[in-house]
Amino acid sequence: QIPLVESGGGLVQAGGSLRLSCVSSAATFDDYAIGWFRQSPGKERDIVAATSWNGRSKYYVNSVKDRFSISRDNAKRTVYLEIDNLQEEDTATYFCQPHREFHYDGDYWRREKFATWGQGTQVTVSS
Repeated sequence: QIPLVESGGGLVQAGGSLRLSCVSSAATFDDYAIGWFRQSPGKERDIVAATSWNGRSKYYVNSVKDRFSISRDNAKRTVYLEIDNLQEEDTATYFCQPHREFHYDGDYWRREKFATWGQGTQVTVSS
């Protein structure tokens, strides 16, 4: 595991955009795929997007692929999640996690695989 800190959330009107950041201090950051998760009130914490170590491979859950974009800048040890056309259902706390391998299969990103979580960053979308 490597330390990751999420930021960039906020209160946004529906239709707006946000860019979330996931930053690491680890020199081995670019050894890891990174996944973004979210947890809405009363719901489970689930993967929404993931990127391979070099950013060339990306995974999105079907429900977000038209509006979410994941990218990374290894020189800055940062992975971004850009969310466009925010909807009220995007209201959630967003978390990032490292994974030694990138997978297109969401089963590899099940929340149970990760023992510790950061504070996350809260996104609230108002109508």
